[in-house]
Amino acid sequence: MKSPSELSRVAFYTPATGATTTHGIHVFHCPDTVGIVAKLSECIASRGGNIHCVDVFVPDNKPVFYSRSVFLFDPARWPKDALEKDFQNLAKFFNAKKSVVRVPDLDPKYKIAVLASKQDHCLVDLLYRWQEGRLPVDISCVISNHNRASNTHVIRFLERHGIPYYYLPTTLGNKHEEEILNLVEDTDFLVLARYMQILSGRFLEAYGKDVINIHHGLLPSFKGGHPSKQAYDAGVKLIGATTHFVTEELDGGPIIEQMVESVSHRDTLESFVQKSENLEKQCLARAIKSYCELRVLHYESNKTVVF
Repeated sequence: MKSPSELSRVAFYTPATGATTTHGIHVFHCPDTVGIVAKLSECIASRGGNIHCVDVFVPDNKPVFYSRSVFLFDPARWPKDALEKDFQNLAKFFNAKKSVVRVPDLDPKYKIAVLASKQDHCLVDLLYRWQEGRLPVDISCVISNHNRASNTHVIRFLERHGIPYYYLPTTLGNKHEEEILNLVEDTDFLVLARYMQILSGRFLEAYGKDVINIHHGLLPSFKGGHPSKQAYDAGVKLIGATTHFVTEELDGGPIIEQMVESVSHRDTLESFVQKSENLEKQCLARAIKSYCELRVLHYESNKTVVF
């Protein structure tokens, strides 16, 4: 094993003039022990890589290790298949529960499906962010239990960009979960953009991948219909939005992102609602971006580590 001084010299290796460099991201979750960061550094440095930054989390009361590393490397010197094999060997050495490496410039974008209901402010925001290249995803389809035939603006956008739209009206006895599963089986994760339906435990188990949801941050108060009006009538002074992973527990999954904003007596119901919707849009987009950048790791059963 190299000495610390040797590791330092290699870790800040500068590729030869003309070399093409790109950046990779690696996340790691394993039992805590001495020397994990050193081995990670050695793995990257031995291939001529340059560590850009490393975030580490080790809880005080639990011997587990989480890290996210960003590094620069030359794909000609460290091909993708060799890179993945090196990190797999590292994962085996430390008995890792999670070891994922991603090279954004080389890997395909995450494929997602977006589910929405009548309120479409989050859906529209995601579509425009996607169009502008501000979300590192490909949208495979939009699924809604609300007929958008009257919303020609959204329909034309989807048609112009070749994004399929599926209208699946739900009833108490039929939520079309089988049809939805067939439509999203090749996606990497799902986004519920104010989709006002509860996904069953059977659906979540059958899908088997992450589902991200957004809701207003007024829960657990002001449940039911028209929560913004309830909160406005109650004179609240702080509103928010919460993005979380979907579990069988209603709105109880591990939290990814939260945002808040002050309101005052000067706000009308209209401005109150507008502020709330703006928070929801920002909070959802930020959570999706963080997830795609491998910044979000599951921690225990009901928490997340967000680097």
